[in-house]
Amino acid sequence: MTLSSLWSEQRSQLEGKHVWQIIKFAGDGKIRDGNSTSTEFRDFLSRIPTNRLKQYLDECLSHKFDDNGFVLQDIVNQIGRRLGFIVSDGRYRGSQTQIGYDGLWQFPDGHTVVVEVKMTDTYQINLETISKYRREIINEGKSSEDNSSILIVIGKEDRNTSDLEAQIRGSRFAWNIRLISVDALARLMSLKEEFEDPEIIRRISSILIPREFTKLDEIINLVFSTAEDVKEDDEFVDDDEEEIEEKVKVAPVNFHDACASRIEQHLSQSILKRSKSTYSSSDQTLHITLAISKVYKRSGYDGYWFAFHPYHKDFLSESQNGFVAFGCGSEETLLLIPKEDFLSWLDILNVTERNSRTYWHVVIRKENSVLELHPKKGKSRINLNKYLI
Repeated sequence: MTLSSLWSEQRSQLEGKHVWQIIKFAGDGKIRDGNSTSTEFRDFLSRIPTNRLKQYLDECLSHKFDDNGFVLQDIVNQIGRRLGFIVSDGRYRGSQTQIGYDGLWQFPDGHTVVVEVKMTDTYQINLETISKYRREIINEGKSSEDNSSILIVIGKEDRNTSDLEAQIRGSRFAWNIRLISVDALARLMSLKEEFEDPEIIRRISSILIPREFTKLDEIINLVFSTAEDVKEDDEFVDDDEEEIEEKVKVAPVNFHDACASRIEQHLSQSILKRSKSTYSSSDQTLHITLAISKVYKRSGYDGYWFAFHPYHKDFLSESQNGFVAFGCGSEETLLLIPKEDFLSWLDILNVTERNSRTYWHVVIRKENSVLELHPKKGKSRINLNKYLI
């Protein structure tokens, strides 16, 4: 049984295990280029939640075990995938016939990054060798001089990283190289998962590309786009109100993880968090948007309000299979609606267009144990009980 099968069917066998113990379950238990252990382990990493990925990352950095540098390399490449990049895994060991990069990342704008992962900054890095990898990528036509760069990811900072920074700045490769700690890279991954706007992915990738930062617009834009995302509060809109702009502001709630767990059980499939409200299977064939709402008590019924954004619609359209999920008050009242059904209802929902932000209002009422979608005035309500899981 593969690691991924164990994770899906007998997860208890892997609970509480350290990463070096997990690897022993795969193939012959030794990570090598092109062997089944490596294939199984990489597939396993693509299926586990972010908190477990971070656990294994910490273990790589705090414990010495066989091939922990290879494990770190695989985890860093998985972080690249979680950041929304197209990732090609590199080699663990050098080869005369293949380019020796640790990873090759392609950003949404087409920029290609040669990734070099180092367990520690104790030793000087051979910048000539890494630059050669980039040159070979360019010669093979996989990228260009202007559209490629190098990212060095450092695990443990055993010495003052200013020494390594000085080495890079003093070299002829300075304008092609960025340096980042694995901890900072993991924080970028967490940032992406906590916010909504897809533009954040572009801005994250832009700060990983070498450039002269006399002009700080890109960094400022990233800070402000995340701040705007935080400001988007839950707002209840009752379809009996005359004006769509009349709202009741409330404190946010958060039971996304509990809802996601119930969806996994219902579908018998692992799903990964991609942003604050989007999830997918590891192979991206299943996409799910998940929104939650507190209960808004009204005379004779309970109300729930959700925002559905154009980028949610785009996310669903990218998959072969998809669902729209709504957690109503708690994970105990959870709707899982096939995307084809839900998207067909968008034309009958109220829409807000304000300050370059557009979203549909999803208003759901629960009355006498019946959940109904309340559309625009004059449109028929839709009974949602059949979508409860």
